[in-house]
Amino acid sequence: MPRNQTNGNLALASFEDIFSTAGTVNVDGERVVEMPLEELYPPEFHPFQVNDDNSMNILADSIKQNGVREPGLARTRTDGGYELLCGNRRKRGCELAGLASMPVIIRELDDDSAVIIMVESNLHQREKILPSERAWAYKVMMDALNHNGVKGENHSYEIMVERTGVKKSQLFRIIRLTELIVTLTDKVDANQLAFNPAVELSYLSVAEQTSVAEAMATYMVKPSLSQAQRLKKLKQEGKLTAEAIGRILSEEKKPPKSEQSHLKRFSKYFPPDFSMKQMETVIETLLQDWKGN
Repeated sequence: MPRNQTNGNLALASFEDIFSTAGTVNVDGERVVEMPLEELYPPEFHPFQVNDDNSMNILADSIKQNGVREPGLARTRTDGGYELLCGNRRKRGCELAGLASMPVIIRELDDDSAVIIMVESNLHQREKILPSERAWAYKVMMDALNHNGVKGENHSYEIMVERTGVKKSQLFRIIRLTELIVTLTDKVDANQLAFNPAVELSYLSVAEQTSVAEAMATYMVKPSLSQAQRLKKLKQEGKLTAEAIGRILSEEKKPPKSEQSHLKRFSKYFPPDFSMKQMETVIETLLQDWKGN
C-alpha cells in the first residue's frame, strides 16, 4: 500500500483525542457501524498477537453474554473492506462467540497515523504484552512519527517518552530486540533468555546469533549478561567465531552467592578439587536416593 501524505498533526495528539468518538455520527462524518466480520482485515503489519488461549476464551464468553462493550477502530482499504486497526482480539472473540458482526468506528486515516493509533490503543488496552510485541510496537511507532513530519530522531524519542512513560535509554534498548533472530526473540518471550543479555546479543550478526541459539540448545544454557557482553566485545574486535561462542556458553556458571554459602558448609565432605557443581550433583543424587527409600 503506498504511503500517504500527512501533516503530522495526528501524531502529536493525545491517545484520548485520537480514540474518542462523539457518537454514532459526528460533524466530520465519522460513524460507528455494526460491521460484518468478513469485511474486517488485520493490518498489514500487526506487532500484537491474537492467540486462541485461555484469555481469549474468557473474552469470547464475555462477548457471548454481554456483547462487545467497546467498538473497534477501522479505516477503508483500497482493496475493499476495512483494515481493523484496534479490536483484532475482539473480532476473534466475536468469531468464537458465534457472532457475525461487531461495532466499529470508521475513520479515514493515512498510513502513519493509523500505525500510531494501532500501537497506542493496544498498549493502553492489552493486559499482557510480550517483550517482542512491545519492541515491534515501539519500532513501528517510531518509524511512523519520523514519516509523519517529526524532525530528528531525538524529537521522536521525546514524543515516545511522553506517550509511553518509558525513559529514552530504555526505549532504545527495548527497540533493540527487533534486531534479534526469531529463535532468540521467542526465547525472550518464553523467559528463556533475559532482557539485558538479549539486548547485548542483538548487536551480533544473524549468523552469529544463530550460532548462539545453537550453542544454547547444545549446552542447555541461557547466556548471562556477562557472557553476552563478552560475546559482543569479541564481535567488536572481529574475533567472534562459532568456536568462541561455544566455549563461552559451555562455561560452568557459578551458582548464586546464597547457594555457594550453603554448599561451602558441606565442602569438608568432598575432595578438595570438587567444584560447586560436582558437590551439588552428588548432594542431589543422595537426596533423591533418600527420598526413594
